[in-house]
Amino acid sequence: MYLLLVFVGCLGVASCSVFNLHLQANVGELFTFKIEPQLFNWTHQVISEQFRYRPSLQHYPDLPSWMRYMYSHEYHAGFLYGTPPVPAAGKTLNLDVIALNRQNYETRQLVISMFVAHKFITPNVVQMKIDNLNWVHLMDPGRVENLRNIFRKDLWPDSKDDLSVVFMESAINMGGRLPLRPQQREGVIVHVGSFAQFSPRLKELQEEVRPLYKLPSCTYKRTSVQKIFENVGFKLDWCAFKMVGIESPTEVLYHNNHGRVKEQLKEHRHQQLQREQERWLGIPREDVPIRNYIDEFAFAFAIPGMIFAVLVGILSAVLCFQHQKFYDPQSELFFANIFNICEETCAAAPSDSDVDEGSSVHIDYPMSSTVQMVQCSDTKPMQPVTTLKSLKDPNFLLDNTSMRSQSPNNSLYQLDTGTSGIYARPKPPPYKGGTLGRNGVDI
Repeated sequence: MYLLLVFVGCLGVASCSVFNLHLQANVGELFTFKIEPQLFNWTHQVISEQFRYRPSLQHYPDLPSWMRYMYSHEYHAGFLYGTPPVPAAGKTLNLDVIALNRQNYETRQLVISMFVAHKFITPNVVQMKIDNLNWVHLMDPGRVENLRNIFRKDLWPDSKDDLSVVFMESAINMGGRLPLRPQQREGVIVHVGSFAQFSPRLKELQEEVRPLYKLPSCTYKRTSVQKIFENVGFKLDWCAFKMVGIESPTEVLYHNNHGRVKEQLKEHRHQQLQREQERWLGIPREDVPIRNYIDEFAFAFAIPGMIFAVLVGILSAVLCFQHQKFYDPQSELFFANIFNICEETCAAAPSDSDVDEGSSVHIDYPMSSTVQMVQCSDTKPMQPVTTLKSLKDPNFLLDNTSMRSQSPNNSLYQLDTGTSGIYARPKPPPYKGGTLGRNGVDI
């Protein structure tokens, strides 16, 4: 039935073949697998990057969370790698790998059945960063074996029975920066672990590089074991060299490790249960308190209003009770008699009967203009005067009547408004004839 379903799914392509493969991975140990054309019975490669692969968990679009897939252009192959966690122990994972031939668009399928075996997690781990390699270079079993021999023969002899690579990842994926030159290596982070205690030589190396932990990178630093790694082609960043583990005998650790794992799982479940109990539960919408904006607006306007009313009351009281201090007798007298001044002035002016025909009254008053206006009148006492002449008028000198005019009967102008008898202003002084100079000006 399974093969039938696979065949139906491959009807739309040129050809489809299904291959099965069985693998095994261990908990806490690095798992690597190389996907190459030979797995699909493809032995020829006409063009570069001819084959492409897409692995995924069966019936799912992605891989397990602990597994990664990367394609290497250097090896023209894909690689699956990762470290199975403890919860995956005892389970079988089925992976589907779809291969595509880009030359003729032929598609083939590989079904990988992987069983995850239980294994005690190594408590003592040495962490390091290799700068002159990429992640794909540690897929080579020869390089991995050379790295193990450095610890098993020189630095950590007690770990020769169970030393293994427990973690491997590209430095770029772990937060590192790409190199400035494309020819340089990206770097790879590697962890090796064992149940054996750390050797005295590893402890001395730890103390030697401990002052470098505050630096982000120190490829320039040379240590006492520098030659050991460089002889087999490894150049380490000693700022990232650390030892993590517990100090206990190997035999006791081996027998008690299973119980310790159970205790860790029990503690993890207890913490998860506490998180679920302490999870925050939202309140319903009807229980959300409603904010009363009317009270807030009233409170916001009440206090300033009260302060304003108090200030207005204080200012009014000051102006009312202190009014007597602002009393000025001279000002009050002036404003009370301001209209009597006009009446007294009009009463003091002489009438027409008191003034003789030949007499004239001369009143001096300031003139704001440079042109002097002169009133000319005839000898008849009762004839109204209506003509005004200017001294700068050339016809004024030729008017004999105006030159010999007598002073008016009244010293004030009388408006021609009937019998109203309202005086506007005093009349100008009479003109007296004199001697004329060359320019026609009275001297």
